[in-house]
Amino acid sequence: MSRVSRLLLFLGATLLASAAVVCRASEPVATGPFLSPIFGDNMVLQRGKPNTLWGWAQPGQRVRISIADKSAAAVAGADGKWQATIEMPAAGGPYTVNIDGAEKIALHNVLVGDVWLCGGQSNMNFALRDARGGAEEAKAAAHPGIRLYAVASRSAYAPVAVPQGKWQVCAPETAAGFSAVAYFFANELERRLHVPIGLVEDCVGGSPAESWMSAGGLVKTGEFAPQLEEIARLHAKGGAEYGSFLMHWLEENDPGAAGARWAQPDFDDSAWKSLDVPGGFAELGVPSTPSVCWFRREVTLPADVAAGRATIFLGSIEKMDTTYINGRWIGASSWVENPRAYTVPEGALKPGRNVVALRVFKLKPAGGFLSKPDTLRLQLGDGTSIPLAGKWRGVVSVDARPPFPLPLDFENYPTMPTVLYNGMIAPLAPLAITGAIWYQGEANTHDPAQYRTLLPALIGDWRERFQQGDFPFYLVSLPAFMTRRAAPGTDGWAELREAQAQTARAVPNTGIAITIDTGDPDNIHPTEKKIVGERLAWDALAQHYHVAVPFAGPTLQSVDAEAGTLKLHFDHADGGLVVHGETLGEFSVAGEDRVWHWADAKIDGDTVIVSSPLVPAPVAARYAWQGNPAATLFNGAGLPAGPFRTDDWPSGGGK
Repeated sequence: MSRVSRLLLFLGATLLASAAVVCRASEPVATGPFLSPIFGDNMVLQRGKPNTLWGWAQPGQRVRISIADKSAAAVAGADGKWQATIEMPAAGGPYTVNIDGAEKIALHNVLVGDVWLCGGQSNMNFALRDARGGAEEAKAAAHPGIRLYAVASRSAYAPVAVPQGKWQVCAPETAAGFSAVAYFFANELERRLHVPIGLVEDCVGGSPAESWMSAGGLVKTGEFAPQLEEIARLHAKGGAEYGSFLMHWLEENDPGAAGARWAQPDFDDSAWKSLDVPGGFAELGVPSTPSVCWFRREVTLPADVAAGRATIFLGSIEKMDTTYINGRWIGASSWVENPRAYTVPEGALKPGRNVVALRVFKLKPAGGFLSKPDTLRLQLGDGTSIPLAGKWRGVVSVDARPPFPLPLDFENYPTMPTVLYNGMIAPLAPLAITGAIWYQGEANTHDPAQYRTLLPALIGDWRERFQQGDFPFYLVSLPAFMTRRAAPGTDGWAELREAQAQTARAVPNTGIAITIDTGDPDNIHPTEKKIVGERLAWDALAQHYHVAVPFAGPTLQSVDAEAGTLKLHFDHADGGLVVHGETLGEFSVAGEDRVWHWADAKIDGDTVIVSSPLVPAPVAARYAWQGNPAATLFNGAGLPAGPFRTDDWPSGGGK
């Protein structure tokens, strides 16, 4: 069977599975809610357009819904699903929505306003309580016109019908848990528009864009065929829907994985080898080849185990570790450079004998434990440090040297294509919305060229799913991150920002919030979220609501070459071009040799003139072109210029 045929079969199976979900939800009625949980007390319904409500009942049953003086009726189809479309009363409220059929439901304290879908990964999920100034903001967050529905995280291998979550009113006792970006976005909109704002938070930390797309949408891109084929195999096989290729691979190949059998304190490891950690792979016969190895060590604690938070430190590990104490999962990571520091849950440690177990998936010849021995330790709540380096017992679980097949990726959380779309986007449609805001991209910086295709395809995929035209879709350009480079060059973060900017220019009814002046070189989760949310709101206010507010920083329009210089012309120079900082940077120029040098830059009206004595005939310029640049060019409205380059050389085209 050809690859195309297998993919067509997968898509067909996916559609059938989706229909089966609906049928199961109505046979009997108890397996599917009479009203989808996306509708509930305290919700916001979309103003200015008909809203569709839906649920499940016995085939042929009639359902009637009403709000104020508006009403509509529906009949459950053969699959048990009913769907009614109703006009909305005037914006505001509160209203009561009545649904009458097999059950009688009244939804109370319902507002009519604007609903925004808030998607992405951990920086969209980042809670207000953890943001800069967020704890104080939450204490005063009495905004009854702002409501949030947080979609519960779920990965699925076929579209599901029923989401999980509930609507919350923004109040001091609830706001701390709101998405910080979504909160500041909604607060700015409500303050200026004086209409209720509903937020549907739909995000998962570490998730790549392809996880949020349908199988059909991905097939259109011509990407991910092997991954889709493997998902089809796993779906047909049944079992847990991890959303992670690695977890399925371990389940099928690691004999210690089932029930964390080799992590249990009563497991007999006497047949395992005695060895030293850090290290151990040479003693196990896999010094330079891919392998999964287990390590166990006993730790004896005093009768009065210190109260307070304990932490286990393991240093950096290549490629993937999973850590257990007394059979209890403590933490796992495949972020190689990230030193492991897992908080030990209360009750995991006990007086006397304790067993620490590690599973390490090593890929590189010099992989495994990468840090110094004194890094490995268990720190008790009173600060007592118990060294963990030294003698452990170990065994090879999987000798994965070629030709043994490796997993398609090495993340242990939902990153598979389609799985978050199936579990968290599909069950929301056709909810009436105004538009979407999107803070994502960090998980795709390894392949920014691919993101140029993925991001526009994702926007089209969502618009097709919700069937409400080209609704507004506003992006967050990634903030600064990583150590600043001393010499000009390129990296995945710079090129992914370019992919975001290209999408905002090319896809109708989209926009972008530039945040290059925010960020943290040492933390992929910067705490400055107010700026991000407000700049997204200014995009929406200017481009969708037609409110006269500055929404963009200086934007490159054209380039002129003039006697050893390049003259860069900018649009959106509201209030003139200005420098934030002591000098204007970070510009670089290159000649025909494509070798980059830092440039001198000066403002001349609405232009910037760049040059370098090392480049007598510059042909290309770049600005803020690295993960953590010195971004200094702003307009008089206080908005930053986005990173850009005038060249189109492959892979950044320079050294």
